Amino acid sequence: MTKKLERGKDNEQERRYQEYRMKQNNIVIDAITSRILRIHSAEMQKDEVCETVSFAIEENMPKEEIKVSEDGKTGRREWKTDDLTVLMDRQGRLSIYNQEDVLLCADYAGNRKQEQTLSEEELEQLRMEGHDAQSEKEALSFCVTKALYGDETIYGLGDKTGFLNKMGYDYMMWNSDNPEPHVENQTFKALYKSIPFFIVVRDACVYGIFLDNTYRSYLDMGYESSQYYYFGAAGGTLDYYFISGDTIAEVIKGYTMLTGRAPLPQMWTLGYQQSRWSYESEEEVLALAEKFREYGIPCDAIHLDIDYMERFKVFTVDQKKFPDMKKLSDKLADMGIKLVTIIDPGTKIEEGYDVYEEGVQKNFFAKDEEGNIYQNVVWPGDSVYPDFTSEKVREWWGNLTKRLTLQGVRGIWNDMNEPASFCGPLPDDVVFAGDGKERQHKEVHNIYGHLMAKATYEGLKRNDGRRPYVITRACYSGTQKYSTAWTGDNQSLWAHLQMSIPQLLNLGMSGMPMVGTDIGGFGANATPELFSRWIEASCFAPLFRNHSAKDTRRQEPWRFGEETLEVSRKYIALRYKFLPYLYDLCYEETQTGMPLLRSLVMHYQQDKNVRECNDEYLVGDKILMAPVVQQGMRARMVYLPEGTWVDYWTKERITGGRYILREAPLDVCPMYIKGDSILPVYAPMQSIEPENITKLTLEYYPADGREASYTHYQDNGVDFDYQQGKYNLYQFICCQDKPQEMQTVMLHEGYRKYQEICVECR
Repeated sequence: MTKKLERGKDNEQERRYQEYRMKQNNIVIDAITSRILRIHSAEMQKDEVCETVSFAIEENMPKEEIKVSEDGKTGRREWKTDDLTVLMDRQGRLSIYNQEDVLLCADYAGNRKQEQTLSEEELEQLRMEGHDAQSEKEALSFCVTKALYGDETIYGLGDKTGFLNKMGYDYMMWNSDNPEPHVENQTFKALYKSIPFFIVVRDACVYGIFLDNTYRSYLDMGYESSQYYYFGAAGGTLDYYFISGDTIAEVIKGYTMLTGRAPLPQMWTLGYQQSRWSYESEEEVLALAEKFREYGIPCDAIHLDIDYMERFKVFTVDQKKFPDMKKLSDKLADMGIKLVTIIDPGTKIEEGYDVYEEGVQKNFFAKDEEGNIYQNVVWPGDSVYPDFTSEKVREWWGNLTKRLTLQGVRGIWNDMNEPASFCGPLPDDVVFAGDGKERQHKEVHNIYGHLMAKATYEGLKRNDGRRPYVITRACYSGTQKYSTAWTGDNQSLWAHLQMSIPQLLNLGMSGMPMVGTDIGGFGANATPELFSRWIEASCFAPLFRNHSAKDTRRQEPWRFGEETLEVSRKYIALRYKFLPYLYDLCYEETQTGMPLLRSLVMHYQQDKNVRECNDEYLVGDKILMAPVVQQGMRARMVYLPEGTWVDYWTKERITGGRYILREAPLDVCPMYIKGDSILPVYAPMQSIEPENITKLTLEYYPADGREASYTHYQDNGVDFDYQQGKYNLYQFICCQDKPQEMQTVMLHEGYRKYQEICVECR
């Protein structure tokens, strides 16, 4: 869609028009804030400026005044806010400075050094030898090239494979369902998610860039040349945001102000969740739930994969396997366990199937270029694809979720929504009619999963009333407003356990805080040691789900023997103990955009030892985890940043700013608490029932004896009453020379918004 701004209608539009009159390379710069700039080009048609509507930025953004001037002699143009100055030279190159005149970012002054393209004969020879040879990248409709200065590290870009620092690699944004084992960056340039946002950290500054373009796009982070990085897309117009800040946290806050922040989840969704492709009957699900309770392993959800449906038809239930889904969900609810069911977009072509027939009647499915409903093959066989670019289709799809919630389903897991297909990819020219604005698949592909998540979230919110629980595989920037996500079909490989840490950390720095991996690996067969180390490494991941595929070793915690069962019970219980801290971090995220899991560089930006730390992470700013991610390892080097750290298991106080050697037998994941921290914990529980939580224990980890404080958030953990002010904020303070290391406080039944409590004086 486009909206038209008429010349002379008001001062703001007149200013924009005059800026176009001064156009050079058709560049327009708007100030969203004094530190966030939108740099874009647009078509000028007569006296009207046409602006593209963003799928990521759905709210009207504020605008700050930006002063524009031009030097007629030099041809230099200048844009200036209170914090940033942008200079454009005669060749159209931009340089961005902060208010101290430090150069933050500049267009590259030289020419790109593109590699020579192989001939078709050379490519065919490589393919015959078994190589996955590709021809040159498709032509780009625009390309922005920025200078590199040699001190950069780069983070973000979603769930790309490889290491934390993305410097030196190149990527493609094109949501892809690739069933092969995901390996290093250069082999897997694209995965399930397209989040074209990255953060550049330099010694003297930090900034972020968000390329708001839904076409297939390319981001080269210094792979082609060490002198520059570039980004561009195969369609659409230039449109990117420059986000400056003094810290990574400020950049993330700015980016999530633009694209939105994850809302508070239902508290139970932070619990342990068990899944498999598939649990195929009511009897199997009930037996599974009883096993968790028998073994004393906390569990809050069981997921049903595609086999619960009648011949894979979405929004149906196989009555032979699950004769009474409502009765099953009620039995599980009595045990504190909720049902989550999968839904795919592919809708089966079948006469008499009401979802298909209604969609056809109302013109709700995507079409080919000749106007016929487009067909491909997925799990149900011949299938069609809903047009989620249409608000009417999203409302229809969202209302269909009521068929599941009425049967007691508490969450919906969106899969295959890249969209995936079995008979070749959807052609670029498949048409999505939307609500009066037609778009082709090449523009819609990367936002298809995003719009499906939006439809599901809004439908659940409208029809169920509780905070929606949606999980998605594919997404775009801004999907965090609607959905949790996981990293897709990983494998039971040590390399995938190692890779899971930087994947989750980069997703968090890409604005997606509620994320996780398939614990143990989805494909292949986990060993007892691998599963043990995986559940240790993931015990604080926001999505804490164990999932595995058919024809692989079953991964319920008791399947690996007594030692692995004990490790599982220990770390799942540890997760439940620190649930109030995780929930507080969810609240913090709604205010700042900061993820729950954080790379060490986010809090120790000037410490060069942490800029490429791939195997440690922070939970908030108070817990440091250093998982063991190599087979057979029983000790590991741990880097502790500056300050005092308390070994969680031994209570030893350790001065940071150095590496230490920590023994790590199979049941120990090295874990450290920042000195002088207060942390809230719950008593042991088997499932999360917020209405039964009436008291909180505070653990204090003294180090230097300084005064410590902690803010704890409390609401009912279920619905949206908190938006009407029904919540508590407690400020706990330790102020004595030798405060108690543990104290229990009672939580209020009513809501008093804010109360300060000195925990030594109670």
